[in-house]
Amino acid sequence: MAYERPQAATLAARLRERRRFLQVVAGPRQVGKTTLVEQVVASSALPARFASADEPALRGAEWIAQQWDAARLMARESGKRGAVLVLDEIQKIPGWSETVKRLWDEDSRARAPLKAVVLGSAPRLMARGLTESLAGRFELLHLPHWSYGEMREAFGWSLEQYLYYGGYPGAAPLVREPARWRRYVLDSLVETSISRDVLLLTRVDKPALLRRLFELACRYSGQVLSYTKMLGQLQDAGNATTLAHYLDLLAGAGMVCGLPKYARGAARQRASSPKLQVMNTALLTAQSGLHFDEARADGELWGRLAESAVGAHLANAAAAGECGLFYWRERNREVDFVVEAGRRVAAVEVKTTRAARALGGMAAFAAAFKPRRTLLVGGDGIALETFLSRPVAHWLAP
Repeated sequence: MAYERPQAATLAARLRERRRFLQVVAGPRQVGKTTLVEQVVASSALPARFASADEPALRGAEWIAQQWDAARLMARESGKRGAVLVLDEIQKIPGWSETVKRLWDEDSRARAPLKAVVLGSAPRLMARGLTESLAGRFELLHLPHWSYGEMREAFGWSLEQYLYYGGYPGAAPLVREPARWRRYVLDSLVETSISRDVLLLTRVDKPALLRRLFELACRYSGQVLSYTKMLGQLQDAGNATTLAHYLDLLAGAGMVCGLPKYARGAARQRASSPKLQVMNTALLTAQSGLHFDEARADGELWGRLAESAVGAHLANAAAAGECGLFYWRERNREVDFVVEAGRRVAAVEVKTTRAARALGGMAAFAAAFKPRRTLLVGGDGIALETFLSRPVAHWLAP
């Protein structure tokens, strides 16, 4: 892949530093984590050892030690230049963080010139091990789904292509074969993420319910749905706590999430009905079964795609820790998205047509919460293409 993501420069700078921190690269499947690390390591000209735990047979802690010792020998032979060890899909190994901590601390005491990079496609599961065992020893680089600007630069995509096909670079060569593209997204991305990044690593008592919840979240992306209504749609005798947990697991794998209602007080936010949101619009369109031309001719679906693309753009920034993301609703007044970064709050409303639409929700929210900025995206506001082309931080800047 000729295109190099902006995060590559950050990782390259870290590997050049004399200071030693464990570099953690995390993000959903198929967003280019391995490719990015390979590009950076190749440009550094440092000797490197790559190993992956993403195999049918589960690896153990001894496998980490074996790879680490081999990399130590490589670093010793390289002299002061040192070497780089890259461990991919590290979260597949039970107790990986304790083993990495032990080996990392041994190298720190010995001042070994070995730098380590670990990659994982289940960021929230990785975070648990990082905070419990590796506090103060690591730096996290989050790789989100590809943005519109990245897909445009790498593949020459138009805005309409991005809305439908989303931000999976590996699927880009298949867009001229719709059936093949859809099967790739559903089989290689969706099913692999659920089976390997969720079910294999976390206890899930009702895997069929989790799968149906994912499909429901794709179908209703952009809509607020109470857990009671979800259970009715799913025809399951479960409870809201189970659904909220499963939705959190799917968000941790970078697939779909449930946005809480913006309110003063964390308790009120947690008790709210979630607004369902896909993290990549390809998940919505692949589930719909409609080809590009069919989806483009469906005005209601295309409007949902536009709003979901804005939501995904914001949700990926939130997943990287850049901001918090919510929706707001009081009676019949609502705001599509509320973005919060520190004390800065911005309200974002998506207008998918030029038809007149009451924006009373925006005015009511502004009166109640005094946001720094109110943004209208689409229609006679900020062009959708412009909004998606710029990072979320740009829209929150003073």
